[in-house]
Amino acid sequence: MMKKVVLKFGLISGAIIAALVWVIAALCDRDIISFDRAEIVGYASMLIALSMIFFGIKSYRDNYAGGKVTFWKGIQIGLLISLIAGFFYFASAMLHNIVNPDFDDNFAAKYKQSIVEKMTAQGATRDDIDKATAEVDHTIEMLQNPLIYFAVSMIEILPVCIIVTLISAGLLRRKELLPASA
Repeated sequence: MMKKVVLKFGLISGAIIAALVWVIAALCDRDIISFDRAEIVGYASMLIALSMIFFGIKSYRDNYAGGKVTFWKGIQIGLLISLIAGFFYFASAMLHNIVNPDFDDNFAAKYKQSIVEKMTAQGATRDDIDKATAEVDHTIEMLQNPLIYFAVSMIEILPVCIIVTLISAGLLRRKELLPASA
Protein backbone atom coordinates (compact mmCIF):
# COMPACT_ATOMS: atom_id res chain seq x y z
CA MET A 1 0.00 0.00 0.00
CA MET A 2 2.57 2.55 1.09
CA LYS A 3 4.93 1.39 -1.66
CA LYS A 4 2.23 2.03 -4.26
CA VAL A 5 1.56 5.55 -2.96
CA VAL A 6 5.27 6.39 -2.71
CA LEU A 7 5.97 5.10 -6.20
CA LYS A 8 2.98 6.87 -7.78
CA PHE A 9 3.59 10.27 -6.19
CA GLY A 10 7.38 9.96 -6.41
CA LEU A 11 7.14 9.35 -10.15
CA ILE A 12 4.71 12.24 -10.63
CA SER A 13 6.95 14.56 -8.61
CA GLY A 14 10.00 13.30 -10.47
CA ALA A 15 8.40 13.85 -13.87
CA ILE A 16 7.42 17.39 -12.93
CA ILE A 17 10.89 18.30 -11.63
CA ALA A 18 12.55 16.66 -14.64
CA ALA A 19 10.46 18.69 -17.06
CA LEU A 20 11.08 21.89 -15.14
CA VAL A 21 14.85 21.30 -15.11
CA TRP A 22 14.78 21.27 -18.91
CA VAL A 23 12.55 24.35 -19.10
CA ILE A 24 14.70 26.37 -16.70
CA ALA A 25 17.90 25.31 -18.46
CA ALA A 26 16.42 26.42 -21.79
CA LEU A 27 15.36 29.75 -20.30
CA CYS A 28 18.85 30.34 -18.90
CA ASP A 29 20.54 29.22 -22.09
CA ARG A 30 18.49 31.71 -24.11
CA ASP A 31 19.04 34.52 -21.58
CA ILE A 32 15.31 34.76 -20.91
CA ILE A 33 15.89 34.66 -17.15
CA SER A 34 18.92 35.95 -15.27
CA PHE A 35 21.05 33.87 -12.92
CA ASP A 36 19.51 35.58 -9.90
CA ARG A 37 16.01 34.78 -11.11
CA ALA A 38 16.98 31.27 -12.22
CA GLU A 39 17.74 30.35 -8.62
CA ILE A 40 14.37 31.62 -7.45
CA VAL A 41 12.56 29.94 -10.35
CA GLY A 42 14.49 26.74 -9.67
CA TYR A 43 13.47 26.55 -6.03
CA ALA A 44 9.89 27.50 -6.93
CA SER A 45 9.82 24.64 -9.43
CA MET A 46 11.04 22.30 -6.70
CA LEU A 47 8.16 23.42 -4.50
CA ILE A 48 5.69 22.79 -7.31
CA ALA A 49 7.04 19.30 -7.97
CA LEU A 50 7.39 18.46 -4.29
CA SER A 51 3.78 19.40 -3.58
CA MET A 52 3.23 15.76 -4.53
CA ILE A 53 4.58 14.89 -1.08
CA PHE A 54 1.49 16.51 0.45
CA PHE A 55 -0.82 14.69 -1.94
CA GLY A 56 1.01 11.41 -1.42
CA ILE A 57 0.68 11.57 2.36
CA LYS A 58 -2.97 12.59 2.01
CA SER A 59 -3.65 9.74 -0.41
CA TYR A 60 -2.10 7.23 1.99
CA ARG A 61 -4.02 8.68 4.93
CA ASP A 62 -7.37 8.72 3.13
CA ASN A 63 -7.15 5.52 1.10
CA TYR A 64 -5.07 3.11 3.16
CA ALA A 65 -4.80 4.34 6.76
CA GLY A 66 -8.45 4.81 7.68
CA GLY A 67 -8.34 8.60 7.56
CA LYS A 68 -5.44 9.12 9.94
CA VAL A 69 -1.70 9.05 9.61
CA THR A 70 0.94 9.57 12.27
CA PHE A 71 3.51 12.29 11.93
CA TRP A 72 6.31 9.73 11.60
CA LYS A 73 4.49 7.72 8.92
CA GLY A 74 3.98 11.00 7.02
CA ILE A 75 7.70 11.72 7.35
CA GLN A 76 8.52 8.26 6.04
CA ILE A 77 6.21 8.63 3.03
CA GLY A 78 7.42 12.15 2.30
CA LEU A 79 11.10 11.26 2.43
CA LEU A 80 10.62 8.24 0.18
CA ILE A 81 8.78 10.37 -2.37
CA SER A 82 11.62 12.89 -2.00
CA LEU A 83 14.26 10.30 -2.82
CA ILE A 84 12.51 9.43 -6.07
CA ALA A 85 12.07 13.10 -6.97
CA GLY A 86 15.71 13.80 -6.09
CA PHE A 87 16.92 11.01 -8.33
CA PHE A 88 14.81 12.38 -11.21
CA TYR A 89 16.23 15.85 -10.54
CA PHE A 90 19.76 14.53 -10.88
CA ALA A 91 19.01 12.24 -13.84
CA SER A 92 17.23 14.93 -15.83
CA ALA A 93 20.07 17.40 -15.29
CA MET A 94 22.62 14.77 -16.35
CA LEU A 95 20.56 13.85 -19.40
CA HIS A 96 20.19 17.52 -20.30
CA ASN A 97 23.97 17.93 -20.17
CA ILE A 98 24.47 14.84 -22.34
CA VAL A 99 21.95 16.00 -24.94
CA ASN A 100 23.31 19.57 -24.81
CA PRO A 101 27.08 19.09 -24.39
CA ASP A 102 27.87 22.80 -24.75
CA PHE A 103 25.43 23.84 -22.02
CA ASP A 104 27.91 23.62 -19.12
CA ASP A 105 30.57 25.64 -20.92
CA ASN A 106 28.07 28.27 -22.06
CA PHE A 107 26.49 28.44 -18.62
CA ALA A 108 29.89 28.78 -16.93
CA ALA A 109 30.96 31.54 -19.34
CA LYS A 110 27.73 33.49 -18.79
CA TYR A 111 27.93 32.96 -15.04
CA LYS A 112 31.54 34.15 -14.91
CA GLN A 113 30.60 37.19 -16.99
CA SER A 114 27.82 38.05 -14.54
CA ILE A 115 30.23 37.66 -11.62
CA VAL A 116 32.78 39.93 -13.31
CA GLU A 117 30.11 42.55 -14.00
CA LYS A 118 28.76 42.48 -10.44
CA MET A 119 32.19 42.53 -8.82
CA THR A 120 33.42 45.29 -11.13
CA ALA A 121 30.34 47.37 -10.29
CA GLN A 122 31.11 46.84 -6.59
CA GLY A 123 34.71 47.97 -7.08
CA ALA A 124 36.39 44.59 -6.54
CA THR A 125 40.06 44.20 -7.36
CA ARG A 126 41.21 42.20 -10.38
CA ASP A 127 42.70 39.62 -7.99
CA ASP A 128 39.34 39.10 -6.29
CA ILE A 129 37.59 38.80 -9.65
CA ASP A 130 40.17 36.27 -10.87
CA LYS A 131 39.74 34.21 -7.69
CA ALA A 132 35.96 34.18 -8.09
CA THR A 133 36.10 33.08 -11.72
CA ALA A 134 38.71 30.42 -10.86
CA GLU A 135 36.27 29.05 -8.26
CA VAL A 136 33.61 28.75 -10.95
CA ASP A 137 36.06 26.86 -13.18
CA HIS A 138 36.98 24.56 -10.29
CA THR A 139 33.31 23.89 -9.51
CA ILE A 140 32.50 23.08 -13.14
CA GLU A 141 35.49 20.73 -13.24
CA MET A 142 34.37 18.97 -10.06
CA LEU A 143 30.84 18.57 -11.41
CA GLN A 144 32.20 16.47 -14.28
CA ASN A 145 32.35 13.62 -11.76
CA PRO A 146 28.84 12.06 -11.69
CA LEU A 147 29.12 11.17 -7.99
CA ILE A 148 29.91 14.76 -7.05
CA TYR A 149 27.18 15.97 -9.40
CA PHE A 150 24.74 13.59 -7.69
CA ALA A 151 25.77 14.82 -4.24
CA VAL A 152 25.40 18.47 -5.27
CA SER A 153 22.00 17.74 -6.81
CA MET A 154 20.82 16.12 -3.58
CA ILE A 155 22.20 19.00 -1.50
CA GLU A 156 20.16 21.39 -3.65
CA ILE A 157 16.82 19.57 -3.50
CA LEU A 158 16.79 17.75 -0.15
CA PRO A 159 16.36 20.82 2.08
CA VAL A 160 13.21 21.68 0.12
CA CYS A 161 12.09 18.05 0.39
CA ILE A 162 12.58 18.04 4.14
CA ILE A 163 10.67 21.29 4.66
CA VAL A 164 7.76 20.16 2.48
CA THR A 165 7.73 16.76 4.21
CA LEU A 166 7.72 18.24 7.72
CA ILE A 167 4.93 20.70 6.90
CA SER A 168 2.85 18.08 5.07
CA ALA A 169 3.26 15.42 7.75
CA GLY A 170 2.47 17.94 10.47
CA LEU A 171 -0.66 19.19 8.76
CA LEU A 172 -2.00 15.85 7.56
CA ARG A 173 -1.71 14.08 10.90
CA ARG A 174 -4.82 16.07 11.74
CA LYS A 175 -7.68 14.07 10.26
CA GLU A 176 -9.86 17.19 10.24
CA LEU A 177 -7.64 18.77 7.58
CA LEU A 178 -9.08 18.00 4.17
CA PRO A 179 -10.86 14.80 5.24
CA ALA A 180 -11.57 12.15 2.64
CA SER A 181 -14.93 12.59 0.98
CA ALA A 182 -17.35 9.82 1.82
